[in-house]
Amino acid sequence: MDQVILSEPIGTIGYLDPEIEKSKGVTCKSDIYAFGVVLFEILCGRRAYIRNDANRLLAPLVMQHYENESLPDIIHPDLKNQMSGYQISVRSLRIYLETSYSCLKEERSHRPDMLSIVNELEKALEKALRFQPRPENFGKNFEHLKIRLDDIKLATDNFSDTYKNGSSGYCTWYKVDLDHFDKEKLSSVEGESSSELPKRHNKVNIKRFFPKDDEHEEELFFTELEVLTSVKHDNIGTLIGFCVEGFELILVTEKFSNGLKNYLGNVRTMHTLTWEQRLKICIDLAHALSYLHSEMEERNMIIHSNINHAKFGWDENLVAKIEDFEFAVFLPPNQNDEVLCKRTNFESKYYVDPEYEKTGKLKRESNVYSFGVVLFEILCGRHAFNQSYLNESEKGLVHVARQNFCNGTIEEMIDPILKEKTSIKSYNPNRGANKDSLHTFMKVANQCVAETQDHRPTMKVVLNELKKALIFQVCQLADNSHNL
Repeated sequence: MDQVILSEPIGTIGYLDPEIEKSKGVTCKSDIYAFGVVLFEILCGRRAYIRNDANRLLAPLVMQHYENESLPDIIHPDLKNQMSGYQISVRSLRIYLETSYSCLKEERSHRPDMLSIVNELEKALEKALRFQPRPENFGKNFEHLKIRLDDIKLATDNFSDTYKNGSSGYCTWYKVDLDHFDKEKLSSVEGESSSELPKRHNKVNIKRFFPKDDEHEEELFFTELEVLTSVKHDNIGTLIGFCVEGFELILVTEKFSNGLKNYLGNVRTMHTLTWEQRLKICIDLAHALSYLHSEMEERNMIIHSNINHAKFGWDENLVAKIEDFEFAVFLPPNQNDEVLCKRTNFESKYYVDPEYEKTGKLKRESNVYSFGVVLFEILCGRHAFNQSYLNESEKGLVHVARQNFCNGTIEEMIDPILKEKTSIKSYNPNRGANKDSLHTFMKVANQCVAETQDHRPTMKVVLNELKKALIFQVCQLADNSHNL
């Protein structure tokens, strides 16, 4: 028998399982309820029962706030201040809170057992110990970038699917108009008034890191925030603001007009990208990576570590930019030019440096390899994982391209649009690529995807070769224009 029948309900006010009054029975789940109340006493810094208080019973107050999604409001002020100051793990608190709440569920069958509670509390402790507190002045330095959660909810209609623009294993993107924000509450960015922001960033990306127990999402959020507040470059996506409120972790960045993911594999859209435009896109991206690798003011190095075509986009002026830095790694100048960074999950294996995947040694050359794969995608007009490449090699485009380069047949892989011939009189700048330009491009792309890191060029070398390829192409256009 797992229940004791009582003639009258007994217990301490504030801790008494509501089910006892109904059934006159007490079970081990009655202890679970009382323990949940104690957990909230610790979290909120108040007693379970305060005689003359309007909210004299803590448990009903907790239930009310849970239903209103406002539980963070009743956390002890000291803890809330530590949360807003990025000194404690938001996710650790979330696990603790969800565990505590589960103890108070009305139906006893829905309450966890003590073993499950211990496991969850240990998980919360582990997250708290692993969390890296931000510097005390971190929040103050970026106060002007903070955006209220209420404004973000208003802009997205409380994160409605209507505004959803994609998702991954750790976040969801929403595309909205910045005009939806409360402009009076939106602080300036880089000295500009809030009234100027909507004109400059008509559409924005809202990147919401999943508000749940995830192993790395908190770390990913702060990594990207630190990168975007550290860099100043025209070819890196702009941070408009961020929100750390309650248990939400959100970044607001500029929305690109377009991106490679909208072009690759689509003959109709790829046809609109001339070879000169493709070269300029590649040069812009090479500029950004070269800056991250060796040109930052503090002389820190940043390795993106998750380069693929989906990380690149461009604005209405076709200025290409890199985004999504959640997996980036800072490397101080006094550290060796590599870092041991073990990762088992990648968005796409077709862009991963094989030496990094094998040894865990992340270097600048790992970014170079991934960028080389993207260069071949732009050259061929197809994804690295296109089925035609997978039919030849399970490694996809990069392996097929290397083989063709060695065999002298790489030209067979070039996007047919770029190989279309036209007479001088009917010259169309949308078609035809200069042979020297193509060869210069293909050569450096092949060097980027060398099997070993030591055989790959630096991004400065890659950038110079891409500029050289552009010069060949521009000179051809000038010659053709002169001959018309």
